[in-house]
Amino acid sequence: MAKTYHVNFADRMEAAVISTLLHAGVKLGTTSLLTVRGRKSGQPHTVPVLLVDQDGERWLVAPYGTVQWVRNIRVAGTATLTRGRRSEAISVTELEAKEAAPVLKQYLMHVSGGVRSYFDATKHSPLEDFEREAARHPVFQITSHSTATSTA
Repeated sequence: MAKTYHVNFADRMEAAVISTLLHAGVKLGTTSLLTVRGRKSGQPHTVPVLLVDQDGERWLVAPYGTVQWVRNIRVAGTATLTRGRRSEAISVTELEAKEAAPVLKQYLMHVSGGVRSYFDATKHSPLEDFEREAARHPVFQITSHSTATSTA
Protein backbone atom coordinates (compact mmCIF):
# COMPACT_ATOMS: atom_id res chain seq x y z
CA MET A 1 0.00 0.00 0.00
CA ALA A 2 1.25 3.49 -0.86
CA LYS A 3 2.47 5.84 1.84
CA THR A 4 0.50 8.88 2.97
CA TYR A 5 2.32 12.21 2.71
CA HIS A 6 3.12 14.06 5.92
CA VAL A 7 5.40 17.10 5.76
CA ASN A 8 8.37 16.85 8.09
CA PHE A 9 11.51 18.91 8.73
CA ALA A 10 13.53 17.07 6.07
CA ASP A 11 10.81 17.71 3.46
CA ARG A 12 10.80 21.42 4.31
CA MET A 13 14.59 21.60 4.09
CA GLU A 14 14.65 19.79 0.74
CA ALA A 15 11.99 22.14 -0.68
CA ALA A 16 13.92 25.17 0.60
CA VAL A 17 17.18 23.99 -1.02
CA ILE A 18 15.47 23.19 -4.33
CA SER A 19 13.64 26.54 -4.30
CA THR A 20 16.89 28.42 -3.62
CA LEU A 21 18.66 26.62 -6.48
CA LEU A 22 15.78 27.29 -8.89
CA HIS A 23 15.62 30.98 -7.89
CA ALA A 24 19.36 31.16 -8.61
CA GLY A 25 18.79 29.82 -12.11
CA VAL A 26 20.17 26.31 -11.60
CA LYS A 27 18.40 23.88 -13.94
CA LEU A 28 17.10 20.77 -12.22
CA GLY A 29 15.53 18.81 -15.06
CA THR A 30 11.94 19.96 -15.53
CA THR A 31 11.61 21.19 -11.95
CA SER A 32 10.05 24.64 -11.65
CA LEU A 33 8.60 26.79 -8.91
CA LEU A 34 4.81 26.88 -8.89
CA THR A 35 3.25 29.95 -7.31
CA VAL A 36 -0.50 29.88 -6.73
CA ARG A 37 -2.80 32.14 -4.71
CA GLY A 38 -4.19 30.68 -1.51
CA ARG A 39 -7.87 29.87 -1.81
CA LYS A 40 -8.67 31.46 1.58
CA SER A 41 -5.90 33.96 2.24
CA GLY A 42 -5.30 35.13 -1.32
CA GLN A 43 -1.57 35.13 -0.50
CA PRO A 44 0.88 33.57 -2.98
CA HIS A 45 2.34 30.18 -2.03
CA THR A 46 5.33 28.71 -3.86
CA VAL A 47 6.38 25.05 -4.09
CA PRO A 48 8.83 23.19 -6.32
CA VAL A 49 7.14 20.88 -8.83
CA LEU A 50 8.43 18.42 -11.43
CA LEU A 51 6.67 18.94 -14.75
CA VAL A 52 5.97 16.19 -17.24
CA ASP A 53 6.99 17.51 -20.64
CA GLN A 54 6.17 15.40 -23.69
CA ASP A 55 5.40 16.20 -27.35
CA GLY A 56 5.16 19.93 -26.67
CA GLU A 57 2.58 19.44 -23.89
CA ARG A 58 3.20 19.97 -20.18
CA TRP A 59 1.45 18.63 -17.10
CA LEU A 60 1.56 19.15 -13.36
CA VAL A 61 1.35 15.98 -11.28
CA ALA A 62 0.48 15.88 -7.58
CA PRO A 63 2.67 12.97 -6.39
CA TYR A 64 1.68 13.43 -2.74
CA GLY A 65 -2.04 13.60 -3.35
CA THR A 66 -4.45 16.44 -2.75
CA VAL A 67 -2.06 18.73 -0.90
CA GLN A 68 -2.51 22.49 -0.38
CA TRP A 69 -1.19 23.59 -3.79
CA VAL A 70 -3.68 21.22 -5.47
CA ARG A 71 -6.60 22.63 -3.49
CA ASN A 72 -5.43 26.17 -4.27
CA ILE A 73 -4.94 25.63 -8.01
CA ARG A 74 -8.33 23.92 -8.32
CA VAL A 75 -9.93 27.12 -7.02
CA ALA A 76 -7.62 29.63 -8.73
CA GLY A 77 -7.27 27.85 -12.08
CA THR A 78 -4.15 29.95 -12.74
CA ALA A 79 -0.62 30.11 -11.40
CA THR A 80 2.92 31.14 -12.27
CA LEU A 81 5.83 28.85 -13.15
CA THR A 82 9.30 30.23 -12.45
CA ARG A 83 12.85 29.10 -13.22
CA GLY A 84 15.59 31.56 -12.37
CA ARG A 85 14.50 34.99 -13.61
CA ARG A 86 11.97 33.65 -16.09
CA SER A 87 8.30 33.49 -15.10
CA GLU A 88 5.32 32.26 -17.06
CA ALA A 89 1.61 32.80 -16.34
CA ILE A 90 -0.33 29.55 -16.78
CA SER A 91 -3.81 28.16 -16.46
CA VAL A 92 -4.54 24.51 -15.76
CA THR A 93 -7.22 21.97 -16.55
CA GLU A 94 -7.57 18.88 -14.37
CA LEU A 95 -7.57 15.65 -16.36
CA GLU A 96 -9.99 12.76 -16.08
CA ALA A 97 -8.52 9.42 -14.93
CA LYS A 98 -8.25 7.95 -18.43
CA GLU A 99 -6.34 11.01 -19.71
CA ALA A 100 -4.20 11.22 -16.56
CA ALA A 101 -3.05 7.58 -16.60
CA PRO A 102 -0.33 7.86 -19.30
CA VAL A 103 0.94 11.11 -17.73
CA LEU A 104 1.23 9.45 -14.31
CA LYS A 105 3.11 6.54 -15.85
CA GLN A 106 5.50 8.95 -17.60
CA TYR A 107 5.96 10.83 -14.32
CA LEU A 108 7.00 7.66 -12.46
CA MET A 109 9.68 7.02 -15.09
CA HIS A 110 11.45 10.25 -14.05
CA VAL A 111 11.17 10.38 -10.25
CA SER A 112 13.14 8.85 -7.42
CA GLY A 113 12.12 5.79 -5.45
CA GLY A 114 11.11 8.03 -2.55
CA VAL A 115 8.32 9.61 -4.59
CA ARG A 116 7.36 6.25 -6.12
CA SER A 117 6.52 4.96 -2.63
CA TYR A 118 3.41 7.20 -2.69
CA PHE A 119 2.02 5.20 -5.63
CA ASP A 120 0.60 1.68 -5.61
CA ALA A 121 1.37 1.32 -9.33
CA THR A 122 4.96 0.85 -10.50
CA LYS A 123 6.56 2.23 -13.64
CA HIS A 124 5.95 -1.18 -15.24
CA SER A 125 2.24 -1.39 -14.31
CA PRO A 126 -0.46 -1.33 -17.01
CA LEU A 127 -2.37 1.92 -17.67
CA GLU A 128 -5.44 0.55 -15.85
CA ASP A 129 -3.45 0.69 -12.58
CA PHE A 130 -2.61 4.34 -13.28
CA GLU A 131 -6.29 5.11 -13.93
CA ARG A 132 -6.96 3.98 -10.36
CA GLU A 133 -4.05 6.14 -9.13
CA ALA A 134 -5.51 9.26 -10.79
CA ALA A 135 -8.09 9.65 -8.01
CA ARG A 136 -5.25 10.05 -5.48
CA HIS A 137 -2.74 11.90 -7.70
CA PRO A 138 -4.42 14.72 -9.63
CA VAL A 139 -2.92 15.69 -13.00
CA PHE A 140 -3.33 19.13 -14.57
CA GLN A 141 -2.66 20.08 -18.18
CA ILE A 142 -0.76 23.37 -18.44
CA THR A 143 -1.74 26.12 -20.86
CA SER A 144 0.64 29.06 -21.12
CA HIS A 145 -0.87 32.55 -20.97
CA SER A 146 2.30 34.40 -21.76
CA THR A 147 5.74 33.74 -23.05
CA ALA A 148 8.43 33.54 -20.41
CA THR A 149 9.37 36.94 -19.07
CA SER A 150 12.42 38.07 -17.21
CA THR A 151 11.94 39.50 -13.77
CA ALA A 152 14.14 42.24 -12.36
